[in-house]
Order: sequence, then structure tokens, then C-alpha cells
Amino acid sequence: MRSLAFSLLLAGGLALPAFAAPADYPTAALADYVLGCMAARGQTPDALQRCACSIDRLAARLPYDDYVKAETVLRMRRETTGRDQVTMFRTSPWAQEMVDKLRRAQLEADLECF
Repeated sequence: MRSLAFSLLLAGGLALPAFAAPADYPTAALADYVLGCMAARGQTPDALQRCACSIDRLAARLPYDDYVKAETVLRMRRETTGRDQVTMFRTSPWAQEMVDKLRRAQLEADLECF
């Protein structure tokens, strides 16, 4: 029975081609993305594989520094204190460009993995 379960898990893991993320993304950032993705899409082995695929593909398209900048803009947009500082993250073209670049990379990655 165990070997059958292991075989099924292994076969499920092979459904998506292996794709390694660039070395400049720290493990904690990769794990954080996958955990957030799985929280939104289900806590299943299939979701794990697809979410891992998504961050790997995203990382191949977007340098880690750009990812951090875009995530910072998104975090600041959710902030409710310090409204003058937060406004520039909500209204500046440069901030929107960073977010758009991240969203495009996420969309392309998700199209490949989901």
C-alpha cells in the first residue's frame, strides 16, 4: 500500500517539468510565495507542485530586486497609517510600473503552471 501511495505522489510530482529558480531568490522568499499560493489554491500536493512551478517561472522572469520592490509597493498600498508616504505608493507611475511588471510575470507563470 505504501509503495502505491509513493508511486502516485511521485507520478503527480512528475506531471510538471522540473524548473529551477535562479539562485538570487532566497529560500525564505520562495517558501513564502509557495505558502501564500497554497493558502489561496489549496493545501494539496498538486497545489504544492503548481505553486512551486509558479515561483520558479516568476523568478526566471523577474530579478529578485524587482520582486522585492514590487512587493514593497503592494505592502505600502495596504498600509493605513502615514497617509502622505503611502499616497506616493498608490499614485506614482513608477510604483504602478513595478507592480505591473510583477503582475505580468505572475500571470505568465500561472499560465504555464496552472
